[in-house]
Amino acid sequence: MSAAGWLRSARQVRSPNVDERPPGEAVTLAVVHAISLPPEEFDGDAVERFFTNCLDCNAHPYFAQLRELHVSAHLFIRRDGEVVQFAPFAARAWHAGVSRWRGRERCNDFSVGIELEGSDLQPFTDVQYQRLAQCLAELVTRLPIADIAAHADIAPGRKTDPGPHFDWARLQRELAAHLGQARAAGLLAARRACA
Repeated sequence: MSAAGWLRSARQVRSPNVDERPPGEAVTLAVVHAISLPPEEFDGDAVERFFTNCLDCNAHPYFAQLRELHVSAHLFIRRDGEVVQFAPFAARAWHAGVSRWRGRERCNDFSVGIELEGSDLQPFTDVQYQRLAQCLAELVTRLPIADIAAHADIAPGRKTDPGPHFDWARLQRELAAHLGQARAAGLLAARRACA
């Protein structure tokens, strides 16, 4: 990771949908999301266009509901394992929306958002788990991240991603290969408690 907070292994695509975190706010949470645009369609450029405010909202009927939204994430991990970074980790990306974790609201203030190209209806790819674990391992060695949670965990009733096909046990195994079993289990312990 560079001193400016960019992963050297990621392709950089800067999003305007970021701002500064509150002064002195530490990054203590990583949030796992899933997205596909249009829903259930992969490998296109719609997610990148959406996160950079360049999406043609007339190009697909589903996009009309996105017209007024301005969102982003720090990372987007495509089905083929490519990692795209939209914001440095010191910045606040707009990924969580109305959210709460461990009694604290406004999770964007203290979290990193990682989007996986996918949906609630399909399994994720092997390489996505590998890249996600690699990215998380690097982040937790450089930032004071204590927890990894799902978007559904921080916005229950409002969000469902990354969905029932996301294999949390597999993520823990992948993380353990980088961080050791105890550290990997500890990062996921709070989400298991609230699941």
